[in-house]
Amino acid sequence: MAFESLSDKLQNVFKRLRGKGRLSENDVKEAMREVKLALLEADVNFKVVKQFIASVTERAVGQDVLNSLTPGQMVIKIVNEEMIALMGDTTTEIEMISGGPTVIMMCGLQGAGKTTMCAKLAGKFKSQGKRPLLVACDIYRPAAIDQLTVNGNKVGVPVFSMGTTNTAVNIAKAAMEHARKEDNNVVIIDTAGRLHIDEELMKELADIKQAVGVHHTILTVDAMTGQDVLNVANTFEEKIGITGVILTKLDGDTRGGAALSLRAVTGKPILYVGTGEKLTDVEQFHPDRMASRILGMGDVLSLIDKVQAQVTEEQAKELEKKFRRAEFNFEDFYDQIQQMKKMGGLKNLLGMLPGAGQLRDLQIDDDAFKQTEAMINSMTRKERLNPDIITPPRKRRIAAGAGVDISEVNKLMKQFEQSKKMMKQMSGMMNGKKGKRFGMKLPFGF
Repeated sequence: MAFESLSDKLQNVFKRLRGKGRLSENDVKEAMREVKLALLEADVNFKVVKQFIASVTERAVGQDVLNSLTPGQMVIKIVNEEMIALMGDTTTEIEMISGGPTVIMMCGLQGAGKTTMCAKLAGKFKSQGKRPLLVACDIYRPAAIDQLTVNGNKVGVPVFSMGTTNTAVNIAKAAMEHARKEDNNVVIIDTAGRLHIDEELMKELADIKQAVGVHHTILTVDAMTGQDVLNVANTFEEKIGITGVILTKLDGDTRGGAALSLRAVTGKPILYVGTGEKLTDVEQFHPDRMASRILGMGDVLSLIDKVQAQVTEEQAKELEKKFRRAEFNFEDFYDQIQQMKKMGGLKNLLGMLPGAGQLRDLQIDDDAFKQTEAMINSMTRKERLNPDIITPPRKRRIAAGAGVDISEVNKLMKQFEQSKKMMKQMSGMMNGKKGKRFGMKLPFGF
């Protein structure tokens, strides 16, 4: 996951700061030198790092900080605030217009994940009650139209295409007429990318923009390309003008410095980030939440957003009742696994918890759930609903059906019973205090 290495290094610096009762100016400056190196190694732009360290140091060496009861915590608070400011202070929404379809043109270099992101955004807008239309204007890349059509079908959003014989401008114009006739209130245009920036690409984008009155020109960039995304973003802004950036592949093994540099260098907000290969793996970019993740403070609000998107309050209440009555069964357990997978898997969810860096040494393998699913699927419905009837002969049959040793079934049964006891004990606390605190009922298992 992006920022892991940076997060670990920063947390080590902060741990040493917290360990000191009092801080001197030299202590702060030494810590800032380490922070500076960590940011540079994460591929953050040098000028951005220089300004960031100067701002933090100026605030952190003040007497109010050094003479406070918790100077280490005060310095960390300043770093957090400056990092949020670096990435844009506030969350930027894609503003929808009234009186006609909002037109969004997606642009970027080839391989950045632009076509997939078009479908991800369309699916997200549809879930918010909007009526999006995807438009296939990439007439050059082989199978681009097919890719958009397949992904559009997966998220239940119509795709307008006219093949590869028409110009992209004519396709965009015809799509607008179609959108007005079909009452689509959001139009997302997938345009052609190139392996590098060229005049032909920019002219086509400018022509589409002028022909259909694009409201938002959004640049899609790959987080794994490092600081080169800054040059790409600046060139697109100079040539055609962009309103925002979407950062893809943030789940990859990348240093992630581009995300920390983009706003400061280009002046354009990061709107969304791609966090995985699934069409639901897209998150709105919240500078404060991202800073919290990077600094090892977790991102509980995003975790709650994911839970709320998958679990209704009624479902959570019903599950809580089952825990209290000790009626939790393997069908409920199976449903919980499916919900967790839809939210990005256990590793992704744990990464949003405060102090997640301490969990990285754990061998968390989401594929291990496949074996659990196989064992549950090997049970009869009666066994899933009544785990107490699973006798040794039934365990042998379940093991054979799942292709595992009977010891794995025994292990699953033991874990299931332990989980039931723990959940029953904790249900009141979790759904009473913490649930009320966040204004929702949290489902167990997360």
